[in-house]
Parts: sequence; C-alpha cells; structure tokens
Amino acid sequence: MQVEDRVRELIEEKIADREDLFIVSIRFLKNGVLEILLDGDEGIAIEDCVKVSRHVGFHLEEENTIETAYRLEVSSPGIDSPLLLKRQYYKNIGRMVKIQTIDGLKREGKLLSVSEELVQIEEKVKEKGKKAIDVMTEIPFDQIKETKVLISFK
Repeated sequence: MQVEDRVRELIEEKIADREDLFIVSIRFLKNGVLEILLDGDEGIAIEDCVKVSRHVGFHLEEENTIETAYRLEVSSPGIDSPLLLKRQYYKNIGRMVKIQTIDGLKREGKLLSVSEELVQIEEKVKEKGKKAIDVMTEIPFDQIKETKVLISFK
C-alpha cells in the first residue's frame, strides 16, 4: 500500500462525521514533506487541520508506515492555489475567477454555475470604441488548464 493511500484512509476515518470537509490532495514530496490539503464547503478551521494532523501522525508513527524522516503538513489550500476539485468550484460560485484554458486563453469573470461538464462565467467584454458588456461564457472542464479565485481588496 502506498503511503498516500494509507494517509487517505486515516483522513477519511477522522473526517467521516464531517460531510462538509474534504481532501483536496495528499502528496509525499521528495524533500520528505507529507503535504495534506483539506478544505470545507464553508472553509476549514485550524482546529480541524490540527485534529487530522494528530490522528494521521499518531497512526503513521504507530504503524511505522514511513521508514525515513518526514515532516507532516496539514493545511487548507493557499489563497493563490488553483482549484483542483469540482467541489471547490461549487464553493466559489459568485466569486471572481481567472481561468486559463489548455489552448492558452485567459478568461476572467464571475463564476455563475458549475455542472458535471462545464463552468459558466460572466465576463466583461469590451469591443473597441464600445462600452463593456457582460457576456455569459461556458467553459468545459476538459478545456480548463487552471482556475484560480481572484481576491478583491475593494
């Protein structure tokens, strides 16, 4: 069993009673860092990260799952982290996003809706000499290279 698989089992065990929490990613990096990113439909509290960290750390040590020295890091994705799961898209409906498509185009707009196949954004389009208008744009998931939530300080 891979380390990441055992870690996933341990996390799922710990958050089983919390339907609002979910795993974004688990990576065992070459530098010895075991990175766990968790999120929640309404965000995630530091206390939740601490509980998962203690649970996972305790069991990994108890079972001697990892033979070498490692550092366990449990956190939520950073504010500048790309969205990796559809569930993250759903929780960001209504926010401004920047989407880079696989063909290199960059689109910015308000995330209006998410379905199994695509996202719909409202972007401002300005034609030369005309006032900007709001245009609904649908972007299939298979065309999305990366999506980031834009942070506004207004």
